[in-house]
Amino acid sequence: MPSSVSPDTDTTAPPPGGAPPSHPRATEPFLLLVLVALSAVGAVIGIDLVAKLGISANTAVVGALIAMLIGRVPLTVLRRMRSVHRQNLAQSAISAATFAAANALLTSAAVPYVFGRKDLVWPMLAGSFVGLLIDAWVLYRSFGSRLLPAEGPWPPGVAAAETIEAGDKGGKRAAVLAGGTVVGLVGTLFHLPLSAAGVAFLGNIWALSMFGVGLGLREFGPQLFGTDLGAGYVPHGVMVGAGLVALGQAVTVLTRRKSKRVNTREPGTAATPPPPVPDRGAGPTSPVVDEAALRRALLRGYGLFTAGAVLLALAGGLLGEMSVPALVGWVLFAALAALVHELIVGLAAMQSGWFPSFAVTLIFLILGLVIGIPSVPLALLVGYVSATGPAFADMGYDLKAGWLLRRDHRPWDPWERAGRREQFRAALVGFAVALAVVAVLWQSYFRQGLIPPVAKVYADTVRHGLSDGDALRTMLLWAVPGALIQLLGGTRRQMGVMLATGLLILTPHACVLVLAGLAVRVVYRRLRGRQADSELNLVGAGLIAGSSLGDSAQIIKAG
Repeated sequence: MPSSVSPDTDTTAPPPGGAPPSHPRATEPFLLLVLVALSAVGAVIGIDLVAKLGISANTAVVGALIAMLIGRVPLTVLRRMRSVHRQNLAQSAISAATFAAANALLTSAAVPYVFGRKDLVWPMLAGSFVGLLIDAWVLYRSFGSRLLPAEGPWPPGVAAAETIEAGDKGGKRAAVLAGGTVVGLVGTLFHLPLSAAGVAFLGNIWALSMFGVGLGLREFGPQLFGTDLGAGYVPHGVMVGAGLVALGQAVTVLTRRKSKRVNTREPGTAATPPPPVPDRGAGPTSPVVDEAALRRALLRGYGLFTAGAVLLALAGGLLGEMSVPALVGWVLFAALAALVHELIVGLAAMQSGWFPSFAVTLIFLILGLVIGIPSVPLALLVGYVSATGPAFADMGYDLKAGWLLRRDHRPWDPWERAGRREQFRAALVGFAVALAVVAVLWQSYFRQGLIPPVAKVYADTVRHGLSDGDALRTMLLWAVPGALIQLLGGTRRQMGVMLATGLLILTPHACVLVLAGLAVRVVYRRLRGRQADSELNLVGAGLIAGSSLGDSAQIIKAG
């Protein structure tokens, strides 16, 4: 799709007879100040919402809108922010800071606090920050592989890219996006998760169909079957079975010696249309991350997670809690749990825009209880594992947005690689600011009893353990259908993981909105043909953007 960005606001093509321009850098003095300021805003929003309401907001769209507004201020020094690539760096930083502060750092630090070991909060905060950095690095090195393709749905990433481009180009696209944003924002006032419908316009139809089924079984199970399928570890069992098969499928990809770039699209996802119809899912093939490179990234990730677990064990004083052989086993198990957790969470996020971090962490907590890990080491393990996954998923969204914004540039490959590197650096800025914000504010929040609800669940489960073997038996029983469905769907559809994700989420009306959105998508595509994909992408992006703005605005209500 030809770029319509004006030469004075963006750099998407080399000047005639000149050298190709370099990608904007996250370390540019003014841009760095913007990244730090936005990251501080995102971190505060994140910890306030997760502590007071138990929810997380995707602030990427908020950051993109703020960056756009800064670029429209009639000052020469601010005109550089009109670049869509600088706006992409801004949204990457604020998004990274929000999820890092809320889902990784504050939640992890709260686990030993609720457990009654306030002395372990600082070691846990340090360990979770190390896990957070490794988590983001692994995604950065594996994004664009067959396991985590850039061509995958990554719905919030598409929403961020559409928001930035529509704001830059204006016209009909901006009007459609603005309309969808208003509808999504109004939906939050009536407690309607319209982002669910937005995701239905963007993701894989097979994956989202199973997600909708899972949401429906969880919401309407008591009326249909006389029992709550979210209780009794049923969804956890489905996730265990699906997760094991997903892990096996990932290993299969990793062990392939040769890789051929194949069409990673599934029937039901946005297909590559003939010119001149634009399609947000099409574009040049992402830089090749073959099986060998992916294998190296994951193996190095496991090694880094192992080193991080060693540091946490030393800082948390586990040498006095466990024997040396038991400590070695704890370190290896913690590293494996962190790696598997981020992969499962990442695969679910890629397909649906939701990531089941809480559920997968709880699975490893239960496995730790079954193995017999003592309570204090288990609490630290849970905090360490829960710190991985959210940043993995969030960076996938951000890199997807950047991939879409950069795909028209020529020469493309070096520009794309440079853009990804700068996005990673912007995320590191966000992580650093998030750590500073949490380090300053956690004591104030915890003293007021403002604890993330999931941290209370982790701590209570560690404290009370398993009263009997029913939980394990239930999980093993329901692991069978989860495994079969995941095997049937294959690597790219992730049907078992998505069914389990839906079963784990109790959000009123989400099932109806997802399935209705899919139905509208199918019917509209039959009426409009391939052009429908581009139009529905804009509507879906608007709904997600509006819901994100509404979620972020709840900080005012919560205060």
